[in-house]
Amino acid sequence: MIMRIRAFTVGSLVVIAMLSWAPQVQAADDLQRFFSDVQSYTAKFSQVVLDESFNTLQESSGTLWIQRPDKFRWDYDIPFEQHIVGDGERIWVHDVELQQVTVRRVSGGLGATPALLLAGRGKLEENFSVNSLGSQGQLEWTQLIPKNKDGGYEEIRIGFENGRIRMLEMIDGFGQTTRIVLRDANENVEIDAGKFVLEPPPGTDVVGEIR
Repeated sequence: MIMRIRAFTVGSLVVIAMLSWAPQVQAADDLQRFFSDVQSYTAKFSQVVLDESFNTLQESSGTLWIQRPDKFRWDYDIPFEQHIVGDGERIWVHDVELQQVTVRRVSGGLGATPALLLAGRGKLEENFSVNSLGSQGQLEWTQLIPKNKDGGYEEIRIGFENGRIRMLEMIDGFGQTTRIVLRDANENVEIDAGKFVLEPPPGTDVVGEIR
């Protein structure tokens, strides 16, 4: 039997060594630019979940859309169709195979997840301790340590390539890691507002905070 691991389950990776000061400054500048200058964002993504021994638990892929402030959509196509939509007030998780939609208010939803992080207003210092980790290969890395552990993440790492976000790594308290690689990204593009609305299909069970 194949265990299904829901979106945003997390694991762990090898700690990246600290390098020179100049790359560290560049990574911090790239992070600030993303939150200051990028109001909308789209990309294809591939995701792998690793256990504490770095064995692959699940691989998935899909497309994401972000519209600041606080609106996002992550569509998972493989291996299970799933839609995660943030409309600014609630987070809707639609599991197509199970014919179920779970609804939660943002304040009681996914916590410091990649979706809320990337779609947020960029007040990182209020919610994270931010550190630069220097270079690894072609990527410049920044580390975010959540001040509130309720989101389930011990650490989030963001890797930049040529100033653009290329990779996310999220580590939880069980030693598991989710690694998300982004490609075909576009910044500050027009996105139809309908992307951030989820209408449960007829016959779908809806559970959670609807009002």
